[in-house]
Amino acid sequence: MLRLSANITMLFTELPFLDRFPAAAAAGFTAIECIEPYVAPADVIAEHLTRHGLTAALFNMPPGNWAAGDRGIAADPERVDEFRASISTTLDYVRATGCRTLHLMAGMVPAGADRSVWTRTLVGNIRLAADTLAAEGCTIVLEPINSRVDMPGYFYDTSDAVSEVITATACENVKLLFDIYHAQIMEGDVARRLGRLMPHIGHIQIADTPDRHEPGSGELNFNYLLRRIDQMGYSGWVGCEYRPAGRTAEGLGWARDYLQGE
Repeated sequence: MLRLSANITMLFTELPFLDRFPAAAAAGFTAIECIEPYVAPADVIAEHLTRHGLTAALFNMPPGNWAAGDRGIAADPERVDEFRASISTTLDYVRATGCRTLHLMAGMVPAGADRSVWTRTLVGNIRLAADTLAAEGCTIVLEPINSRVDMPGYFYDTSDAVSEVITATACENVKLLFDIYHAQIMEGDVARRLGRLMPHIGHIQIADTPDRHEPGSGELNFNYLLRRIDQMGYSGWVGCEYRPAGRTAEGLGWARDYLQGE
């Protein structure tokens, strides 16, 4: 049976951040994930997880100044020291919360940048983070993010581009984050692509296209896709990283068979 994780950066946003933990649990989720747990101290996040019986399925490593437009810093050759400091912050949250899957964001590549330099920087930073976090039993995941709608200029936007970086790192605990929404926009053929890449996938996220709302709201057949993922033997969490069309709890009918107590 597939296990769903509530991405509380995008779900339950009608509530303050810490109130989203009990809301996710009340809706039947047993795990959460988010972009920035760093908005609250690590011990506070850990206490909310314990109190509400939740697992931390995935956190992002510190992505820089999100409000200022940062979408990761790992590829930026001028921010290597900042990235290295972010590994220590990540470790604090890993040890407090038990989260063992970390999304490392590469960053936005400015026009005119020497991509070869940025690639070398990214690979070196990934290796450093992977080696450091391996001692805690952590997996680092890298996500291709679509450049057509959501994030023009992000370092990589296809699974093939991410696979090249993963190969270059040569680290066993570096995997692919497969987001069905981004994959459908950039590449299509989602079911076959999932099957081909499954041995390399460390986390899956879902949202329907074209509007990034709930599964079942758009063009994809999620009854089929979720069944196929289960049949492929995927045992990790499936992150619900979509923008609810209305209030979050009212749009969870699609997930009834996967949620605790539903």
